[in-house]
Amino acid sequence: MTTPPPPSPQDRPHDRLKDRLKDRSELGVSALLLLLGVLVLTDALTLDVDLTARGPVGPATVPLVVGCGLLVVAVLLALDVLHGGRGEAEGGEDIDLDAPADWRTVLLLVGVFLGFAVLIGPLGFPVSGALLFWGAAYALGSRHPARDPLIAAVLSLLTYGVFDRLLGVPLPGGPLMGVL
Repeated sequence: MTTPPPPSPQDRPHDRLKDRLKDRSELGVSALLLLLGVLVLTDALTLDVDLTARGPVGPATVPLVVGCGLLVVAVLLALDVLHGGRGEAEGGEDIDLDAPADWRTVLLLVGVFLGFAVLIGPLGFPVSGALLFWGAAYALGSRHPARDPLIAAVLSLLTYGVFDRLLGVPLPGGPLMGVL
């Protein structure tokens, strides 16, 4: 009595579907871009803005352009994938794809962003922004105790000045409100 050979991967429907989906995984990125484009357009079209008071270019102009661009890129990517296009493998990257994730860095960055969100109210943007910039630099590996806080303070003050003074976007000044 002879036993039949095991079924080949082409004979198993589950494996055929898996192979087909593996070749078309970029469709997920296309679907995400499409969803994001629809979200941006919906948000832009539902803005409560009096266009006659603002002129022809209002606050919805840039989101409309970005949303339309996202939809166009999503459709072009989907068409490319359906016609056999594939993304390049990450052969040129200078990283070890088998190395585990650096969770310490990720957790430090999450802590820095959460700290910024908590401190921006009581301390204001200049101080909490400086802590954000310094903390992100530290989490990403910079270890210059004299230079990093100085650069962080300058970046935070420049950002505050550009947004609050030049662009008219009010940022909380905190205890430095009277000084800045």
